[in-house]
Amino acid sequence: MSGRTAEVERKTKETNVRVSVNLDGSGTYEVKCDIQFLRHMIETLSRYSAIDIKLNASGDDDHHIIEDVGITIGTAMKNANVSAIKRMSTQTVVMDDAMVMVSIDLADRPYAEIECPDPLYLHFLRSMAMAMGMTIHAVVMRGFDDHHIVEATFKALGLCLKDSLTKRENEVSTKGNVKVK
Repeated sequence: MSGRTAEVERKTKETNVRVSVNLDGSGTYEVKCDIQFLRHMIETLSRYSAIDIKLNASGDDDHHIIEDVGITIGTAMKNANVSAIKRMSTQTVVMDDAMVMVSIDLADRPYAEIECPDPLYLHFLRSMAMAMGMTIHAVVMRGFDDHHIVEATFKALGLCLKDSLTKRENEVSTKGNVKVK
């Protein structure tokens, strides 16, 4: 793969996950995974970020699969990224009863402060942030339907990634060229 693309495979005793990403894609996806809600969230992330994602994931239980998919997607995005990007973004998404604000910084300082009603998807987001070297803050401003809150979070994260991965002519950091390797 070339350009801002990467392919990563993660095999453990518990899971087998293969991901390829194209950061300069159009939001196309091909997701093979038995966990339907995870499939839906990866497709949503792809569509809203305009990142092409191909994912094939299997494993022994939902927790291990969701965690390893987060790690693998985060690793692939880190491997595909290049310097001179916008780097930071904040987006708010409403979905029916839910309103969620997500802010990220892609400066290779992994940190995750995330409000999420589903512990599995909180774990996914934290795992992705740590693997990618991303700072992420997600705040649930309103909402009572857990599905809507999680989905609004993934949509807002997708929009943040689309915005923050935008190429720039000059660097944003006062530290000089910030590279995620």
